[in-house]
Parts: sequence; C-alpha cells; structure tokens
Amino acid sequence: MTMKPRPQDIFETRAQPLVAQRTGLLIIDAQNWVMDEENRQPRPEFYEAARTTAIPNMARLADASREAGVEVIYTVMENFTEDGRDRSLDYKLSNFFIPKGSWDAKVIDELTPQRDEMVIPKTSSSLFNSTNFEYLVRNIGLDTIIVTGFLTDQCVDHTIRDGADRGFHMICATDACATDTNARHEAALNAFKGYCRSETTAALVEALSGCK
Repeated sequence: MTMKPRPQDIFETRAQPLVAQRTGLLIIDAQNWVMDEENRQPRPEFYEAARTTAIPNMARLADASREAGVEVIYTVMENFTEDGRDRSLDYKLSNFFIPKGSWDAKVIDELTPQRDEMVIPKTSSSLFNSTNFEYLVRNIGLDTIIVTGFLTDQCVDHTIRDGADRGFHMICATDACATDTNARHEAALNAFKGYCRSETTAALVEALSGCK
C-alpha cells in the first residue's frame, strides 16, 4: 500500500489567495514607548526606517485591510498590574515596564485604531505566549495572519514562528517592520523566511484589493 498525504495537505506554494474573512492584519508594538527616541537607547537606523518606511507601510496595509474587510488587530507592550509583577522574566530582565493605561502603552497617532478594532496588551515577545490572541482569532475564523511592526528580529520573529507552529498561514510584510539596524532587519527576514510567506507592502495591498 502506497502511503501519501491527503490532497488538502499538499501545497505547491505558501502564496495562497487571501480570503478576507479568514485573514487578519497584525500590528505589533507600534506604540509611543517604542517610538520615544528621546528616552530610549540610541538607534538612529531604527527610527529612520520606522518613520520613513515601516510606519507609512503599516498605515497603507491597515487602510487596505479595512477596505477589504480584513480584521485589523494591534498588540502593545503593557503591564496588567500596577507594579508589573505579571511581566515575563525576559521583560523584567530587559527592564521593559509600560504602565497599564499609560501614554507609553498607546498606539502611535499615525496608526490610531478604529472603532471596534482590538488592541491586545502583552508582556512577552510573542503574543501567542501571554495573550488570548489565538483564541480570539480562531473564534473569528482567521487562519492567515499578516505580520507587521517592531522589532523584526524579536517580537515579529517570535510571533511568526509561533504562529506557523500553531497552524496559521503567516505572512511577513517585509517593509512594514523594522529593528535596531538594517543589517539586523535583513538577517531576521532571512532567518525566519522558512516559516512564512514574505511579501512587500505593495504586493499585499494589491492582493488585498482582490480579496473576496
């Protein structure tokens, strides 16, 4: 007897057609704390890439997603408790302390969430590990997640890998995320490309325009 996979388990490519009702756009940590250049560590390449490329592209994708009827979801780093005792050990070691309800925890003005869009607080690199994101998107019926945000080689990377392992079609918008240096950004994209479909913002906007 010849053993072979089921037909529905065979994919010739990761570039599957986008279906609006099954697709979500995830915007990771595009918040005031991250973009507060004056009070964060010096990283000029990050702020340049974020302001000139990544943030405008996130905005383009958000607009295109809303037009197509694709769910737009935000996640931000934010404590659940006043003293931050709920934070992951990594956040404590990294001294990431973003008070609940603070200006630091808010999404930046350029990407203000619209009515009824979810903003999910997290205290770990991958929101799969410290939030009910997976539960929520499965309730909605999503199986495809377009990932954008900060930082490419940390929260974006971890989220893409975790999503792939949990059975989601993960897509990275390669020019809608950024990290400390351009070299680190490119290295990260190359490192996790086996877990996702990699697309430019322009290609995704076009694909979203044809969503059904």
